[in-house]
Amino acid sequence: MRSACTVSGRSQGTAFGRFVWAIATDRTASATIQEQTRNTLSELDRVLTELGSNRNRILSATVYLARMSDKPQMDAVWVEWIGSDKTHWPQRACVGAALEGKTLVEIVLLAAKA
Repeated sequence: MRSACTVSGRSQGTAFGRFVWAIATDRTASATIQEQTRNTLSELDRVLTELGSNRNRILSATVYLARMSDKPQMDAVWVEWIGSDKTHWPQRACVGAALEGKTLVEIVLLAAKA
């Protein structure tokens, strides 16, 4: 099963067997890193739900940042979103990357189906 994506040639999410892969970004040019992160995480919630999972089932996350100096602000939004229950915290890597246009953050997830 696949989730629709607004970018030609790739899906925003894929479910296969007991796993779900999801990717999201926010290309709002005027948005701050906090706003882009919140919008991206909201979109990931939607994709995960559509494909039969949720944020409590995330196994692994890779966060791509256009500016590593934005990491503390992104982390604050991430921690608020992921919650305080350490049993639901996934492995997570944060990588500096040249992202398209005004994109400040892109997040890729691997989750187990619910």
